[in-house]
Amino acid sequence: MEIGYAPATGVLSNIWLLVAIPLASAAILLLLGKRADKWGHWLGVASVAASFVLGLIFFVSLSGLEASQRSAELSLWDFIVVGRLNVDFGLLFDPLAGVFVLLITGVGSLIHLYAVGYMEHDPGRRKFFAYFNLFVSAMLLLVLGNNYVMLYFGWEGVGLASYLLISFWYTRPSAATAGKKAFLMNRVGDAGLAIGIFLMFTELGSTQYSDVFNGVDSLAAGTVLVMGILLLLGACGKSGQFPLQAWLPDAMEGPTPVSALIHAATMVTAGVYLIARSNPIFSANTTLQLVVVSIGALTLLIGCVIGAAKDDIKRVLAWSTVSQIGYMFLGVGLGGGAYALAIVHLLAHGFFKANMFLGAGSVMHGMHDQVDIRRFGGLSKHMKITWLTFGTGWLAIIGIPPLSGYFSKEPIIAAAFEREVVWEAWVFGMAALIGAGLTAFYMTRLFVLTFHGPARWTEDNQHPHESPAIMTIPLILLAIGSVGAGFLMSTSVPDWLTPVFGEHGEEAHGVLSHTVITVLSLVVTIIGAGLAWALFRRGTALEPQPAGVLVTAARRNLYTDAFNEAVFERPGIYLTRALVYLDGKGIDGLVNGLAAAVGGGSGRLRRLQTGFVRSYALSMLTGAMLVVGAFLAIQLGWLA
Repeated sequence: MEIGYAPATGVLSNIWLLVAIPLASAAILLLLGKRADKWGHWLGVASVAASFVLGLIFFVSLSGLEASQRSAELSLWDFIVVGRLNVDFGLLFDPLAGVFVLLITGVGSLIHLYAVGYMEHDPGRRKFFAYFNLFVSAMLLLVLGNNYVMLYFGWEGVGLASYLLISFWYTRPSAATAGKKAFLMNRVGDAGLAIGIFLMFTELGSTQYSDVFNGVDSLAAGTVLVMGILLLLGACGKSGQFPLQAWLPDAMEGPTPVSALIHAATMVTAGVYLIARSNPIFSANTTLQLVVVSIGALTLLIGCVIGAAKDDIKRVLAWSTVSQIGYMFLGVGLGGGAYALAIVHLLAHGFFKANMFLGAGSVMHGMHDQVDIRRFGGLSKHMKITWLTFGTGWLAIIGIPPLSGYFSKEPIIAAAFEREVVWEAWVFGMAALIGAGLTAFYMTRLFVLTFHGPARWTEDNQHPHESPAIMTIPLILLAIGSVGAGFLMSTSVPDWLTPVFGEHGEEAHGVLSHTVITVLSLVVTIIGAGLAWALFRRGTALEPQPAGVLVTAARRNLYTDAFNEAVFERPGIYLTRALVYLDGKGIDGLVNGLAAAVGGGSGRLRRLQTGFVRSYALSMLTGAMLVVGAFLAIQLGWLA
């Protein structure tokens, strides 16, 4: 089927405002400087809220069209025109972009509102909101671009903004290091994405979505595989998937609203969006799909295992994000109707993960920035709103019906068991099922140690209290979404996304029936949650205890950081030192030695220029005598 997009008309011709409004707000806050300190944060909130309202208007306008016409492509100007390369600075608002716009601006608005209270006493609050707006604007450009070059511009903008926000408290060495780590690891993925875009242009002569997708069938299988792997590398970098997941938990060094925005509504969803948007490429090669599914299954298990061993409340949630994005990669890798299932889980995850990250920030706000869950306990009596809202997020992420996680995660598990190849169905289905049990275990551990059991904090210097209304209102709204969004989205989003992903087709017959899978999912979830409740309901030791091999490995991030340090960091440092030495002693030594030789020789020759006339006369006489002597010698045959 030929892929094409309708030109933007009417109200949809204003979709450029979605990107322009938060970008203009960021520019104003940065350019005005301290003059905007008193009201800059409210401008930041208003700009994202305005983009949400506009996004809702555009979404409704799109829904009023026939399914085949639900797209609006807006060409603003020719961006790059060089030889055969013609890149359009254009935007595309279609069903896929529409749901991402609402997620980014809707959840983003609540996080911005929460940040007003959270950052109230920070002297850099105005600058923080400028970076926050820049982040949202870049993410909107990423999902709204109508070609891969526009996507790449938004991609790099998100990377820049994330660096600025993760290292916002740059006076803390850990924050500065985390920002650099995120930036450098993302560069690896970004290089893959850039080379993939180069390959598109080389093979197809265009980077426009419609041209690339319509030309995929004409490419050799090997070319499609390489192109997809390069795109996947970029997706793994931005979404924190194996082997580029190490930066994501360290991003917790930024302020909590940053963690919520990165992990729930923006940056980590970019990789899922890239694969979903590129579905004609990934669907054209079964080997490529198998690679995506394998990475998703492996990463979701890695995130679960490590998350179960962490004691920092935000790092537990961070590894949870790694795992849940793994479920989304599993979904988009399965292809077919699972593309839409992955997007449903992405949207549901946006609600309950933002809810829990902001809830973690509320706990930290009431506990003087304490993050160790071993030193909490009993907070349900002191922070009832935070407890209730966090509880809804906990039940949603572990998949308890009728909360959103049940309706979004369980269908992905079922789809994994429906793989045509039997061994793949068992391997990936069981990985997803085991992940569900582990998720229930570590998230229940987090919830119980934080809010239940005996109080393990010191009353002398900690007085738990509920956060102000400006922080709890977003929690309540996100909790409502965590409860009801899953069912609503699971029944409407797949049909809404049909113009992008195609018809769902008939449900495949897997190695297990859907009913059996549903029962198994609930059973392993209840077992995981029950085990954690039994182990931690009375609290836990305040210091790390001796542990087995697996727990020790999990505490050390399964040695992935040690592997990166040994294989990439140290050799890179040694190589850099060797190159610096070679440059300094070798290349620079040669150049400097030659310069010294010329300078020394010139100095010695300069000494012959004495300035005395008699010396020059003697030199001329000597030269003339030598010339006359040579001629005489030739005439006499002495030099014959």
